[in-house]
Amino acid sequence: MRKNLFVLILGVALTTTLAFAESWTGYVSDAKCGAKHNKGTQADINCVNNCIKGGSEAVLVVGDKVVPIANKDKVADFHGKKVTVTGKLEGDKITVESAKAAQ
Repeated sequence: MRKNLFVLILGVALTTTLAFAESWTGYVSDAKCGAKHNKGTQADINCVNNCIKGGSEAVLVVGDKVVPIANKDKVADFHGKKVTVTGKLEGDKITVESAKAAQ
């Protein structure tokens, strides 16, 4: 009985968490350059890497919107590249739960 109750509670918790997650597709850039890096070229990748290493904040460029990313470590493999991120928009920042390459 306890095991069934635990499984039920876990299932509800996971469903509730996923229900509030959103997805966005765009380019990972940096706050300094913003929407300038939206092509995924090697030059974009190099510039974003350098700016973020230099202390600039990671951002997601979706269309003409530039949204800061709260946990830039989640998108470290995608600097300058097109991605689909899943997460939560909290205030003016996205907290990324997962990121994957987008076409």
